[in-house]
Amino acid sequence: MSNCDCGCSSAPVLFFSCSGGSNVGQIANDVCRQLTMDGQGKLFCLAGVGGKIGSFVEKAKDGSKVIVIDGCNLHCARKILENADIPINTHIVLTDLGVAKNNNLINEQTVIHENKVKILQIIMENNK
Repeated sequence: MSNCDCGCSSAPVLFFSCSGGSNVGQIANDVCRQLTMDGQGKLFCLAGVGGKIGSFVEKAKDGSKVIVIDGCNLHCARKILENADIPINTHIVLTDLGVAKNNNLINEQTVIHENKVKILQIIMENNK
């Protein structure tokens, strides 16, 4: 698994995102990908945790900080982690940040960037 680039290696900050079938689910995923590419942490495999794959669950529990970004108030990503008994340090919901949920799956880069900035500010505030 040493050549794996799926986010399954241990990291100090682990991002879990909703990637549901709406704009906010896709924005959550896009923001987590960008935060990972910016070196803010590591996008981790929510599906592996939800599928109860032991190594994924254990590595997620070993993360020093777990940040969950859900698209809407259904909190699917958060619930998956709670069901796996993975402690969550920060939980952010895009609709709480003012993003209206719709079925448009093609999101503008400006919307993704604006929300990345908001989320990064929340993360920094929670780390004080």
